[in-house]
Amino acid sequence: MKYSYNLDKKDITFAHGKDLNASFKDLAIVCDAIRYRNVGAAMAILDGVINDGRPIEYRKYNKYMGSRSELQGRKGRYPMKCAAIVKKVIINAMANAKNNGQFDPESMVIVHAAANKTLVASRVPSKGVRAVATGGSGGYTTMRRSNLELAKVEIGICSPEKKELGDRMKRVISKIGKAPTKVIVAKNDAKKKPAPAKAQTEHAHQHKDEKKEVAVQAAKQ
Repeated sequence: MKYSYNLDKKDITFAHGKDLNASFKDLAIVCDAIRYRNVGAAMAILDGVINDGRPIEYRKYNKYMGSRSELQGRKGRYPMKCAAIVKKVIINAMANAKNNGQFDPESMVIVHAAANKTLVASRVPSKGVRAVATGGSGGYTTMRRSNLELAKVEIGICSPEKKELGDRMKRVISKIGKAPTKVIVAKNDAKKKPAPAKAQTEHAHQHKDEKKEVAVQAAKQ
């Protein structure tokens, strides 16, 4: 497998997924969101998209796309399928790193994340579907053809201290690593009221029992 990483590939562990039935545009956006991040932080972002329904910012391919309040008004979407695909490729890269002797692959950095289109296959309707009697001649009508676009994903992880990384890449990695992570709270979770503590509930029950005893004694008198 020839990867599109242009720098020295020494000490960089790669993994890929090929001929994926997914949008290469959404895959590219997901790759942009996790590039130059720690593997653990990248997995947390992907888990947020898959499990919690958190949006990802679309800096391109965002024509007629709505803005998201979780992204402070920037345009975004919820590419859950593509996030699951990229997560599987990262897991494969971590497994390859362990096989190469890396004891803690979660501390490594994603130095390469790319998605491209691989194959465009035309899908033609079957002969029986197109067979329509036209004026008794039994000819065939021309139906519009649809295309099936397949994509590929490339992930490369490496330790941030390696000399094979460029100076500009090291600066970007250090800048992203020092940036604070923002926790996005879902709207449904924000509306939920916190459950009362056990001590408060026990105190409320005791207060009700005292009221009942006072009422019974007043009735006897």
